[in-house]
Amino acid sequence: MFYESNTYLSPFTWRYGSQPMRQIWSEVHKRMLMRRVWIALATAQFNAGLVTQEQLADLKRHQDEIDIDRAREIEKDTRHDVVAEIRTYAEQCQVGGAIIHWGVTSADITDNVDVLRTREATRLLGARLEELLSAFATLIESTAELPVLAFTHIQPAEPTTLGYRLSVYGQDLLEDLTTLQSIEEGIRGKGFKGAVGTQATFVEMLEGTRVSASELEADAMTILDLAYYPITTQIYPRRQDFDILSTLAGMAASLHKFALDFRFMQSPAIGEWAEPFHQEQIGSSAMPFKRNPIISENICSLARYIAGLPAIAWDNASQSILERSLDDSANRRIVLAEAFLAAEEILIQAERIVEGMRVDKVAIARNMQRYGVFSATERLLTALVSAGADRQEAHEWLRAASVSAWESVEQGDDNPLPELLLSDKRISRYLEDQQVRSLFSVGSYIGTAADRALGLVKRIRFRVSQQDSLTM
Repeated sequence: MFYESNTYLSPFTWRYGSQPMRQIWSEVHKRMLMRRVWIALATAQFNAGLVTQEQLADLKRHQDEIDIDRAREIEKDTRHDVVAEIRTYAEQCQVGGAIIHWGVTSADITDNVDVLRTREATRLLGARLEELLSAFATLIESTAELPVLAFTHIQPAEPTTLGYRLSVYGQDLLEDLTTLQSIEEGIRGKGFKGAVGTQATFVEMLEGTRVSASELEADAMTILDLAYYPITTQIYPRRQDFDILSTLAGMAASLHKFALDFRFMQSPAIGEWAEPFHQEQIGSSAMPFKRNPIISENICSLARYIAGLPAIAWDNASQSILERSLDDSANRRIVLAEAFLAAEEILIQAERIVEGMRVDKVAIARNMQRYGVFSATERLLTALVSAGADRQEAHEWLRAASVSAWESVEQGDDNPLPELLLSDKRISRYLEDQQVRSLFSVGSYIGTAADRALGLVKRIRFRVSQQDSLTM
């Protein structure tokens, strides 16, 4: 695709997001939808006996003849983009041009267009999220029983399984899918209510017919297949934009956590995970050895951007004075499109990571051998108390040995904790050596993690299959 690179281009024009998402938010698609809304209105007016068959047919005949150059030429004089598109369309429709935009205000068109685009974008995003969840399900299933060292406070803790850790992200994203689909189902347009929402123009227009203003509105919105608010001012409530962007920000939070954790786990000190890295890929222009986590860093960067957008939507909703002020118009041209493009990009990149993730089992075993044995102290404490030892005293025995062992590990030595505890006569009074050694087999100390990870896999696959059946 060719771009005029001698002027400013948004990274969303070519770098972030997919072509289908860009098409939804394109200028051509917007104007196509404007004409679709005008035709829906004209169709309802025809059904009410206000518009002739010839006028309606003329509008439909020229519906696809988008001429942005002509509209921009007109806009130079009118300083009004909707009027410019009306006149461009009217010039093409010698029969029907006179009734385009009859009885409505600009927001009756543009608000419904924005909602139609938002609904399309939400559906596309939902499909992307389902693809990511399916990829997670596959990875979780294959690693559900693989013991790995868990971390709390960014410090080594007890064992978990890789599949269970991945289930944390999968569960969050499954909740995001539920919220996103709920938002999609609840999206509503403005309808056709005129300059301040009273439908006064339609009431007068329909005098002498058997059709009410509410019936004409319902007819037009049915043609658009779009639910609508029963009460609006000149615009639909901007609270809806805030709810939508907040939903995207919530999903971005889920993906940010995944990407941030991935960056931590890819660091050489841990080294258990790695992003896909192409043979010719360059990590650093200065340091040839680098394998920087650029995909997960990209996710974090864009997620941070998305997180800031609901604040703009909040301002638009809370500062929409009385029946309407225009101080949201310019930023809404930006934030709605870019929120969806950025959200789609992080979904695409997350799926790329999940499908190409490299798991280093050597590093996993090394970390488990070095730090995992410390987690055996909890098992030992439980066993000692069960055998009759004083819980507080036993805790101190294990704590002192652990501190000594940690100092050895920090110096690069093998973890001496098992031998320190085996040689402690206080412990041998309650537990036999073989029992102590068995408690240091920390790879089996994973509780119900594997079963619950596999349970999430079933829920994800059931949910995705449900959605697939609905779209067939």
